[in-house]
Formats: sequence, structure tokens, C-alpha cells
Amino acid sequence: MEKKNTAAVVRELAQPICDELGLFLWDVRYEKEGSSYYLRVFIDSDEGISIEDCENVTRPLNKALDELDPIKEQYVLEVGSPGLGRELRRPEHFEACIGDALKIKLIRPLADGRKEILLGLDSYDKEKLYGHETDDDGNVLEPVEIIIRDTAYIKLYDDNDLF
Repeated sequence: MEKKNTAAVVRELAQPICDELGLFLWDVRYEKEGSSYYLRVFIDSDEGISIEDCENVTRPLNKALDELDPIKEQYVLEVGSPGLGRELRRPEHFEACIGDALKIKLIRPLADGRKEILLGLDSYDKEKLYGHETDDDGNVLEPVEIIIRDTAYIKLYDDNDLF
């Protein structure tokens, strides 16, 4: 199996497990760090995630992965919360975060030279985020459109974060 398809295969295995437990499957990532591979499954719920939630996903997912054996390399399976400053990558992430403040780092600077922006997300489409720029105190500044492909990352803003 090609590495680029690993996350999609695992997502298909993890989604019904999360659905059965009433959890939201936030993301699946298969990443190499140093000489080790990590399969990271991020789960969420309105009530937050407990260690028991992680265990309740890990056990059946581990069994399904052992049966299907879709990954030829040795890897470490990690199931956890995406955290407060979670990264937004998929349309369902943007949908879940409408009305929230996002911390965006741009690849290319804005006209005024800045590469970072706080955006109150109003809506999105396949190519752009639409919202209003805010300052650190949450004051609304001006409407903004951000082209998604021009971003280095888009994260949920945690007011403890610094750019």
C-alpha cells in the first residue's frame, strides 16, 4: 500500500468506530519522525476527550488494523484529542469552526507585509476562507478573504497562543 493512501484507509476503519462511540473523527495522519512511523488518530466530542475515549477507539482500531494489515512498516498508534490549537485541514473542520477565531500563517505576506492573521471565520468554500480580521482582544477589524492554498497552516485560535 502506498504511504499517501494510508491515512485514508485508516480513516475508513476508524470512522465507524467513532460513530458507534458518538465521537467525531477529527483527523488521521501517518507521519515519519526520525526512523519511526506514527499513525495518529485525532478524536473529539462536545464534552471533550477522556483517556477512556482514547482507549475505546484504540482497542477496536488496533484489532481492525491487525486484521487488514494495511501498513507494511512498523508504526506507533496514537489516539488522542486534536487539542485546543487544532489544525484545520478538511472541509468538516472549517464547518465545525464557523464563528470561531482562527490563527492563520500565510506563505506569502499580505500587502502590509504581515504573514500572520487572526480571522473570525464566517464561511468557506473549496478555495477560500471568508471572515473578518480580529485583534488579540477579539475586536472586529475588517472583512478578509484568505486563499487556502496560500496558507502554511490554519489552526483554531487559543488565546494562550503567540504568533
